[in-house]
Amino acid sequence: MSASLVRRGLELLEAPGRGKAPPGLQRGRGGPGAAGAARRRKRAPEPGGNKATVKGRVVKSAIEEYHKKKAVNHLRANLQYMLKGRFVASKAITEQVLAQNRGRKSKDQPPKKAAKKKPEGTVFTEEDFRKFEREYFGRP
Repeated sequence: MSASLVRRGLELLEAPGRGKAPPGLQRGRGGPGAAGAARRRKRAPEPGGNKATVKGRVVKSAIEEYHKKKAVNHLRANLQYMLKGRFVASKAITEQVLAQNRGRKSKDQPPKKAAKKKPEGTVFTEEDFRKFEREYFGRP
């Protein structure tokens, strides 16, 4: 309970012969300055606005801020731009761009191309083998 409610309750229950205390002994906020301070605190805000704000600041609408920061889909404009030009880069330039955009991890690397194996053949002919056989083994 607040102090003022307790005081009022005590006044109601007070004995009839007993009056109020002399003005010098009363405690509380009484006095000419107390009423003025309370009035100043409760004063209505001025139409001039809050003086604590930055000068010239404009209050922004939340909807405008949302639309300003909303992601924009550029797909249609990009497709038109890409389809408009017919310039095709050379194979070397394409490979260079792909190599630059590729990561260093093994999963980002393209599979290694296996070198084509040449069909295994001998340098010697059948006639060379027969000649060697004759010389080495001595057969006709």
